[in-house]
Amino acid sequence: MNGSIFRLSTVRLAVSLTSIALLGAGLAAAPGSPASAAGEPYVALGDSYSSGVGTRSYISDGTSCKRSTLAYPSLVAAAKSYSLNFRACSGAKVPDVLNTQISALSTSTRYVTISVGGNDAGFADVITECAYPAWASDCAGAVAGAQSYIRNTLPGNLTTLYSRIRSAAPYAKVVVVGYPKLFMGEDCNAATWFSPEDETMLNDTAVLLNNTTASRASAAGFSYVNPISRFTGHAVCDDVEWINGLSNPIEESYHPNVAGQRDGYTPLVSTPLTGAAVTATPAVLAAAEASGPAQAAKQQRYAALDRHIEPEVFQPPTRERLQRRADQRGIDLDSWLATH
Repeated sequence: MNGSIFRLSTVRLAVSLTSIALLGAGLAAAPGSPASAAGEPYVALGDSYSSGVGTRSYISDGTSCKRSTLAYPSLVAAAKSYSLNFRACSGAKVPDVLNTQISALSTSTRYVTISVGGNDAGFADVITECAYPAWASDCAGAVAGAQSYIRNTLPGNLTTLYSRIRSAAPYAKVVVVGYPKLFMGEDCNAATWFSPEDETMLNDTAVLLNNTTASRASAAGFSYVNPISRFTGHAVCDDVEWINGLSNPIEESYHPNVAGQRDGYTPLVSTPLTGAAVTATPAVLAAAEASGPAQAAKQQRYAALDRHIEPEVFQPPTRERLQRRADQRGIDLDSWLATH
């Protein structure tokens, strides 16, 4: 009798231990569960708006991706103690994300953020064209080309990309991140000539891009965040800029600055990603900065892939470039500049 009781107790203990192990595995596999709160894998995908171009501070990872510890992926990861794989890269387009970034995803990935589509639509080239004075520019034509791409080609490409992300990271919370409007009716930079009409067309293109991206994200079952409202009042030339205007170095131009990443994107993206808005406190900023060397070492593993991505850089209307267009159009540039 005692032997039977002992054998029964042993069986019950084994069953209990097995149940506990299975329960633990289930908790680990559930995104956002308490058992997996610390060090959960987070992969940041996308382009320069996610890598942190505009903050003027980048990790040394052997690439031209310009990844910043001041960008929202680093700040969110530092605040939540997530294990970040920072794959976002300046210049990235949808094919670059497919070919060089989503290999970082796996079944253990818990969080994913991505911004992409602006470079595919020719963001830098359109801004470059619209920065010229009206006599030298075909801003309307450049915008029309970008909008045609966004309407007709980008949706299918995003559908393919989002499907691949879901397949590669089936248990992850995925947040797709949009783009702010750059202008609010003013151009205070002496070396650019954005007219109010140009700015309206550019802002309308941002709205179209966001609407298109939001639609594809929703169809994929992903969350989407639109930064336009949050950045209102903080555009180029506003009293408190969250977006750089014409800058030095030139590649910093027309991208969110430190405040734009910290106060604009970080609380906005973190809310659907983590369930609560992250505030970039001094402690969070310090932790993000301290993560830089380790993140640089991690990204060096991908450097050979990342070197195939070419940054998309705004080209300002310098005197030499203006002169070439003036010669083509029969404009006396010196006379024109004297009155403008």
